[in-house]
Amino acid sequence: MITLYGFAISNYYNKVKFALLEKDIAFSEELVAPSQDDAVLKRSPLGKIPFIKTAKGYLSESQAILEYLEDAFPEHPLYPADAFERAKCREFIQHLELNVELIARRIYGEALFGGTASWETKDEVKTKVEAGLSGLSKLMKLAPYALGDSFTVADIVAWPHLQLVAFATQKLYGKDLVAENIPGIEAYIKLIESRPQAQKVGKDRAEALAKFFQNK
Repeated sequence: MITLYGFAISNYYNKVKFALLEKDIAFSEELVAPSQDDAVLKRSPLGKIPFIKTAKGYLSESQAILEYLEDAFPEHPLYPADAFERAKCREFIQHLELNVELIARRIYGEALFGGTASWETKDEVKTKVEAGLSGLSKLMKLAPYALGDSFTVADIVAWPHLQLVAFATQKLYGKDLVAENIPGIEAYIKLIESRPQAQKVGKDRAEALAKFFQNK
């Protein structure tokens, strides 16, 4: 059985968890924080989460994990069968994670954990996130799913990332940059959240956040 390591506050952890649930793969969860301890570094080379344990060993990096799950457990596929459409999923994910989420992450410390980002950082992030979201809107079809009429891995990745970016930008800038740059995104988020698997991930995330702030 797969073991998923990390914690439910992480959007990358939730991306993998969402995929495991959608593919109906048996798994257990073990709470692990990012760490430079040898015990973690032996399983995740940079001490990052999430990572998983498989029958053949450990695997880190959320996107590599999704690819592995698709190959190792072909039932309930999340990638389209057509090679070009599969590539479009990968294009979408790479654009979202590199040109939107990775940039927005620079303001998560203030938006979520009480840190402080400089005004220079906030202005730079806002400009780049808006550009990234504008590009993403050109890829998203919302018909009704991210890339068309079928639920795919693109939705698995979009849901946790765009929710967090929306929350962080609303908190820091007083406006949801995701909603401003991707018309129809609110209805899309509600559609994904109608899925029992997304509801499970969302419930566990809310409980983890409540526990985290309770211990602060």
